[in-house]
This record gives sequence, structure tokens and C-alpha cells, in this order.
Amino acid sequence: MNRILPIIRKEFIHILRDRRALMIAFLTPVIQMVILGYAATTDVRNVPLAVLDQDRTRQSRALIDAFVQSGQFTVYRYVMSERDLAAQIDSGQARAGLIIPPDYGRTVTAGRDVGVVFVLDGSDPSVASNALSSARLIGASLATRVREETLARRGMTTVTMPGAPQVRERVWYNPDMDSAVFMVPGLIGLVLQFQATLLTASAVVRERERGTIEQLIVTPIRPYELMLGKILPYAVIELLVVGEVLLVGTLWFGVPIRGSLILLVAIACLFLVSTLALGLLISTIAHTQFEAFQLSFLTLLPSVFISGFIYPIDAMPAALQLISKIIPLTYFLVVVRGIIIKGVGIEALLPQIAALTIFGAALLTIASLRFRKRLD
Repeated sequence: MNRILPIIRKEFIHILRDRRALMIAFLTPVIQMVILGYAATTDVRNVPLAVLDQDRTRQSRALIDAFVQSGQFTVYRYVMSERDLAAQIDSGQARAGLIIPPDYGRTVTAGRDVGVVFVLDGSDPSVASNALSSARLIGASLATRVREETLARRGMTTVTMPGAPQVRERVWYNPDMDSAVFMVPGLIGLVLQFQATLLTASAVVRERERGTIEQLIVTPIRPYELMLGKILPYAVIELLVVGEVLLVGTLWFGVPIRGSLILLVAIACLFLVSTLALGLLISTIAHTQFEAFQLSFLTLLPSVFISGFIYPIDAMPAALQLISKIIPLTYFLVVVRGIIIKGVGIEALLPQIAALTIFGAALLTIASLRFRKRLD
């Protein structure tokens, strides 16, 4: 510790002197959380809808209102022909179209089935699939209500057939199926990795570029002691960032922490060791701070797309599933979502804790071995 403490003190002095970088270090996570918290969503909201109402009756207006009141669609424009509707979708101004036939109101009033055409822009499959599911649910709900009203006018009621199966849905942990509840905990892990890796990626490179590496070379400090001395100050900064992003997620987005906050912070420390050590490993490979910056982004992209942050790992090809197992964020996402959303305890997270411990020790060891106390 007598050799590590001067390195820690040196890094803290450097961090505190660079107040601009320190301010950016604390403001960036908040900005990222707010922007990505709203942008990174799987919910389908306000899909622009072009409407061709050839009936113009109370029943057709009720159908359009059902689409609008669901919150999934908003009427972008009423068109006069199918050609106009196609033009709106082709230009991208409308993402869906609703074609109501001329005899819609009369057919519905008579209690007969009537076809309504729902046209969908499938160029974005994720939006299209969710919009299609929403349209089907809206249609089924409206059809049931119209059928009940028709039977009521005739003095009849719906009767459940004996033995007919009835499905009763129960949604655990996120009853409203709000994507923010799923995305915000994931953003906590992503922001931490992005911030910690970038902060430490230029640590050794900065020493080399400024010419202060010679001062470290003439000291009796060992490589692993240098690595620990450089990691610990940034670990303190990142622990403060952990509290910051948790406050943003809870107070701004309303995502409650159902599990143990102490357990979450403790495992976050393990994750930070992995990400900080990864940044140091990058700094031992890169020759300039620009190279360190580029390599940091190279590690960030797989973490976004392969770790399960957005897309489920089980749906990926086998090769990508194997790659996801060597990404620390993969395990931390299970931890942070399990504790925040489900309120699970340590017994359910032992495999992830073991994996993060191994990653942290391995990356720190490799970074120490990569460092050589010589100018080249």
C-alpha cells in the first residue's frame, strides 16, 4: 500500500485539477440516461395513421376513435382515395393506413361481419409487428363490444359455451408492460461501462504522451500496483455515478428498486472492476489517446447489441450467444434487472457474481502483465 497510495493520490490530484473533465464525467451519465431512457424504447406510440373513411358514419368514427384512444396511433391525415393513402405511406409521412368500406356502418348495425383493411409499412419490422399486434387487439376489442351492443338491442346476452377454455392473464413484475421498466435498468449498466472504460482507457496513454511515464519507470512500483493505483480513484468516481444514475432512474423515470440497494451497489463494484480493468488494458495496447478512444467504442458496440441490452440473447445465433458469454455487461444486466425489477436476492445471482469476479481478476491480471516498465 505504501507504493499504491502515492499513485492513488497522484490520480486524484489529476482528476480534481481537470474540473472540466470532472464535470463532464458527472453530467454525461445524466444526459445519456435521460435521452436514451426516452429514445431506447420498444413501445409503439403515436404511429402516424392515414385514414380513408368511405362510410363517414357514427360507426366508422367509433372505429377511428378506438385506434386513436389506444395511444398507439394518431390520425395523420384523412385521404380521399387509396392512391392518396399509398402516397402518404410511400413518402414515410404515414406508417399505417386504415381503409373503411362504404357499407361499414350499415353492415355493423345489421350484426354482420365486415372487412376493414389495415395497411402497414413493414420497412421497420419492430414497429410493424408491434403496430400489427395493436391493430388486431383494437379490432378484436371493438368487435366484441359491437357484438354485445347488437345482442343487447335484440334482448339477448352472450353466453359462455360449457367447457370452453378461458385464459386469464397475469403479468408479473411489470403489469403495464412499460418498456422503461426494462430499458432503464439496462441503461444503468450501459452508461457505467461506457463511462468507466473511457475514463481509464487513456490512463497509461496519457502518461506516455505527457512524458510522465519516465517518473513511474524509475520507481520501485510493480505493474499490478500501478494498475490498482490507477483503478481505485476512478472506481470512487464511478461509485458516485452509480448513485447518480440510480436517482435518475428512480426519480425521473419512476422505476422503483424492489431489491436490496446494498447488494446492487456491491455487485456494481465487481462490474466496475471489470470495466475499469478493460479500460486499462486498452490503454496498454493503444499508443495515443485517439486510439484508446476508438478501441473503447469497439468494445462498446458488441456490449450494446450482443449483451441482451436490446435484443434477447436466446434469439441470437449460437455463435453470437457464445460471444455474449465473454461480455461482462451480459451478466450485470441480469443482476441489475433482477434486483431492480424482480427484487431477487443474492442466491439467484450467484452465477453472475462468480462470472463478474472472474472477469475482473482476469482483466486486471492481463492489464498488469501487458504493462512494461520501459519507454517502448
